[in-house]
Amino acid sequence: MIAQLECLQGYKMDIEDIVGRGPVGSRDAAEIKIRTRKQLPKEKEDVPNVDSMVPGVGQKVWVRTWGCSHNTSDSEYMAGLLQQAGYDVLKEGDNADVWVLNSCTVKTPSEQQANNLVVQGQEQGKKIVMAGCVSQAAPSEPWLQNVSIVGVKQIDRIVEVVEETLKGNKVRLLTRNRPDALLSLPKMRKNELIEVLSISTGCLNNCTYCKTKMARGDLVSYPLEDLVEQARAAFHDEGVKELWLTSEDLGAWGRDINLVLPDLLNALVKVIPDGSMMRLGMTNPPYILDHLEEIAEILNHPKVYAFLHIPVQSASDAVLTDMKREYSRRHFEQIADYMIEHVPNIYIATDMILAFPTETLEDFEESMELVRKYKFPSLFINQYYPRSGTPAARLKKIDTIEARKRTAAMSELFRSYTRFTEDRIGEIHNVLVTEVAADKLHGVGHNKSYEQILVPLEHCTMGEWIEYDLNTNFDVRRNCSTLD
Repeated sequence: MIAQLECLQGYKMDIEDIVGRGPVGSRDAAEIKIRTRKQLPKEKEDVPNVDSMVPGVGQKVWVRTWGCSHNTSDSEYMAGLLQQAGYDVLKEGDNADVWVLNSCTVKTPSEQQANNLVVQGQEQGKKIVMAGCVSQAAPSEPWLQNVSIVGVKQIDRIVEVVEETLKGNKVRLLTRNRPDALLSLPKMRKNELIEVLSISTGCLNNCTYCKTKMARGDLVSYPLEDLVEQARAAFHDEGVKELWLTSEDLGAWGRDINLVLPDLLNALVKVIPDGSMMRLGMTNPPYILDHLEEIAEILNHPKVYAFLHIPVQSASDAVLTDMKREYSRRHFEQIADYMIEHVPNIYIATDMILAFPTETLEDFEESMELVRKYKFPSLFINQYYPRSGTPAARLKKIDTIEARKRTAAMSELFRSYTRFTEDRIGEIHNVLVTEVAADKLHGVGHNKSYEQILVPLEHCTMGEWIEYDLNTNFDVRRNCSTLD
């Protein structure tokens, strides 16, 4: 047999919202009023037949998502609500009547993609609904003026917004002063075998480069009991095989409700059935430092992937201070060293922001040294882009050519090493296969360390474990970096 070790693609779709107590479709006037701008028909004969405009009957919707797993979770809930209401939720946008675009505000390129798609959809005569962090944080952007908007706290009202948009109205639901949507809302999963579970929304930090807090706000942790029940139902009632935990900062969960992350993780592992796995999402260094022993114990659990995503962003203490990251390089190394020592074959992913306005060449070299030291198997390399409204956006940018040189240099360093050396040929791995690869010839599976292994489809079944032998013919592929 031939196995292929593949890139850790799509991790941030990792997996990184929407939980709470508000009823679906509530029209309580104290909550929010829908403001619309009526578009009168030019001629009487243009008025559509009422029977042909029954919302949800015969209408097609495309839901497009950018960004972290939290956005993915939001889109799955919106798609589920639309499907329940009778809409045909399509995988492509060409034949859709309405495009629901769930945007990400972390990076300028992602926002530009959303902008371009709005223009493209309008040129094709599509009705457009914008959702997600971009529209929540910057609803006054010129390119958002002629589309409907549903905010991050309003995803349980997506059916109302789509209905009004189909009638020709422009709707804007943006208040964050309301309860979060229920975890138990209908869900249309991108992958039926994977439950993407948002455990909190917002964060405790105030990073100078980040715009997400403008959209998501301060930390709100979802109740432990609700999260455990959602996980139990997904595993036992709906047959998922993987549970992906996601949030803006996983490690901060519980700090607003007098609990800590290990409380939740220890409760969740009790409801994971045999043959299924849990994966932790992104956690910032400050909130894992207090619980190194407990987190290591969880990662060693046979039903939890030995995988940790800890974004360092820079190895320079001076730059970290300017970013207001609230930790030092020493703190990050303390976490990484502890996990490497106590969790066999742990897979540590991290992020780097290069060419931050105050980053000197010496600062950049410190980040390069950190990569050389740990040889991260997954390294998300991001060239700094100013986000409007953030403190860092007021700083003078580093020259674009220099910024590109730094991202290219770190990318070259990343490509110079591999986790998968020749001495691993012949290893036998237990692999849980959960999706079909883009080439349609392989299944994508993960071993305990969350390394991706491509298995020929004829040798695997979706949702099942197989024992796989990495023989002398296996194709070792790079883990991925993300360059913007």
